[in-house]
Amino acid sequence: MKKMITISLLTLMIVSCEKKQEVKPEVAKVDYAVFGDSISSDGALTSAEMMDKFKNLKEGDTLEVKFKSGINEVCQKKGCWMTLDLADDKEAFVKFKDYGFFVPKNAQDKEVIVNGKAFVSIESVDVLKHYAKDAGKSQAAIDSITEPKVTYSFMADGVLIAK
Repeated sequence: MKKMITISLLTLMIVSCEKKQEVKPEVAKVDYAVFGDSISSDGALTSAEMMDKFKNLKEGDTLEVKFKSGINEVCQKKGCWMTLDLADDKEAFVKFKDYGFFVPKNAQDKEVIVNGKAFVSIESVDVLKHYAKDAGKSQAAIDSITEPKVTYSFMADGVLIAK
């Protein structure tokens, strides 16, 4: 009986001292289509983190960065620009380096990762009207543009769009 109690206690001690293995949740692998330079999704900032970076930029500053967001709008003429969601109801206006590639016109509402240079610019009324026309806005909406706008801009050299 004494042996039985000793063995039971030893077994209990061994079992209670075992390290429990942590079960890590499996991260869903996203499949991306590549446009421009081939880039990795690793290390991308969130859209909120990117908004904080934009807030600290002045006109003339540039910042090499990669961030993940959702696509709000794409140029409906040829996919030569897109707007991405940022925090605080703001958007980043993205063009593509050297006009060297375009994105699909139906990419709206998809997840995207962009790599390139972030900067702040002031867009003239003429340029804003041109973009509104490319986006298929009504003539009334185009005519309502009367003032330049501070724009959070991005020149992408590589883009990943979730398939």
